Amino acid sequence: MEVSEQASSSWPDDFRCPISLEVMTDPVILPSGHTFERRSIQRWLDGGHLTCPVTNLPLPPSPLLIPNHALRRLIAAVSPVAAAAAAAGGERREAAVGVVSSRAASSLVYGLLRLAKSGPEGRREVLESGDVAVLLRHAAGGDEAAARAVLHLSLDGDDARVGLVADGAVDALSAAVSSGGAAAAVAATALTILATVDVNKCTIGAHPSAIPALVGLLRRGGGGARERREAATALYELCKLPENRRRAVRAGAAPALADLATAGSARAAEVLGLFAKSREGRHELSRIPGIVAVLTGVASSGNARAIEQALVVLNWICSESNDLAREAIKLGAFHLCEALVNDDNCKIAKNAVELARTLEKL
Repeated sequence: MEVSEQASSSWPDDFRCPISLEVMTDPVILPSGHTFERRSIQRWLDGGHLTCPVTNLPLPPSPLLIPNHALRRLIAAVSPVAAAAAAAGGERREAAVGVVSSRAASSLVYGLLRLAKSGPEGRREVLESGDVAVLLRHAAGGDEAAARAVLHLSLDGDDARVGLVADGAVDALSAAVSSGGAAAAVAATALTILATVDVNKCTIGAHPSAIPALVGLLRRGGGGARERREAATALYELCKLPENRRRAVRAGAAPALADLATAGSARAAEVLGLFAKSREGRHELSRIPGIVAVLTGVASSGNARAIEQALVVLNWICSESNDLAREAIKLGAFHLCEALVNDDNCKIAKNAVELARTLEKL
């Protein structure tokens, strides 16, 4: 594959060898995870260098050079476009170069997405190719295809999920969630899957932007119910860790979740149920205007899971506040409990009995 100097200037940096700065024709991966043109890195190694040219970290003796087939195919796929741009002249050429650069980057991302979607072998090829950094960089910029590729990579098991977090996925996905664009819901879903690994719950929760970004998406919704639903699901997974509940409460998640629960979201009610397990969470819930009416409404007309959780939260906050308990009685919560104690769902029946006992104390 021959690429002229002019055409080369239009290519993304991901297509260039870090040593020669030329577009690669035979890309290979060092044990450090970085990709180089085979001839360039071989000359580096033959010159007696024992470190990675990018990281300066030590390399093993006679390091294995692994062909980066994924990147090679992507470069080959867009090379005719670059050649056409190089042939243009003047202002026309400058415009074409911009289009080519954009097309080349887009082709790279979509090529990696296709591989990630193709199944376990394709996902592993992307994960081992050193191109995850490319996807994360584009995902952080709000590229939906890149975020979707990261989502598919996260399906490759716990080791892949831990590896993605170590590679900086939380930074990129949090930025994508904050962007509020088309990538936001996809990025929130990816964070949910990454958080299914316990060690990742800690890492994601401790990240300064992750939970605030999800709460922000929950509040504004990005213009659709899907964004809020995915944000609530990510918070539910993260808040299985007690410390993350406190972080979410402090980030202001409770009022937004109450609003979403009113719209019929069982997942939002479940997160409120997690919040109610801590004194700080119960205090915050009790401060939400109309919270008793919200929960009573959910318990009256929600689906089974939402009813179960609404009863739990009502019981918690009413047991600590006589004023809220009296309000619940005025809104018919006691009679609601009487209707639910014989429900076929044993959890609903149990929670209704416990709430009724709390209200009876008044």
